[in-house]
Amino acid sequence: MVFARLLPKEGNFFELINAHGAHIVSGARSFMAMVQNYSDGTLRAKYAAEVDAAERAADKITAEVSRLLHRTFITPIDREQIHGLINAMDDILDLLQDSSEVMSLYDVQRIGDDVVQLTEISVRCCECVQQAVTLLPRLSKAEVAESALKLCEEIDRLESDADHAMRSAMSRLFREESDTRELIKLKAIYEHLESISDRCEDVANLIEGVVLENS
Repeated sequence: MVFARLLPKEGNFFELINAHGAHIVSGARSFMAMVQNYSDGTLRAKYAAEVDAAERAADKITAEVSRLLHRTFITPIDREQIHGLINAMDDILDLLQDSSEVMSLYDVQRIGDDVVQLTEISVRCCECVQQAVTLLPRLSKAEVAESALKLCEEIDRLESDADHAMRSAMSRLFREESDTRELIKLKAIYEHLESISDRCEDVANLIEGVVLENS
């Protein structure tokens, strides 16, 4: 019985990663709802609280994955890949929460179309991340591996869209915003939102590595 307890086990890494991905999408959609209802202070606070809750729940999963890595001898994929993937995913939700907090701390009074567009791209990136990580347990199937790579390509494309959207937003901001304080606030928000897609691309790059090594 003692020997049986000492046998290495794979653990539930994929289940935990999938659960984290679900929190990413939940947090991203709540952030989108906050942006869409920004003029309503009550709804804004409600959706900001949902973003915070998603971030805290994901943090617990990240900590559990770290503990499980220390207790598990055999892992379903390389342990460094698991560690890198869960931390990169956690960075996405950290940025969503940071973006929400920046809007509150800077007392931003209005949300324009550029913020909405960057947020929409961020949400789509997050959805692709969640879809991609659900495929990790089945990468031995060629069609599943191909689907994962296509999702990674879509994330890369969306990240390029976010770059373009931010450059256009910055151009308009510096041409049209006469209030220096508002300019500084909005510039910081644009940069935070664009960084969300960057972090999603980091996850996509890690997933591509997993696919190539394990399919």
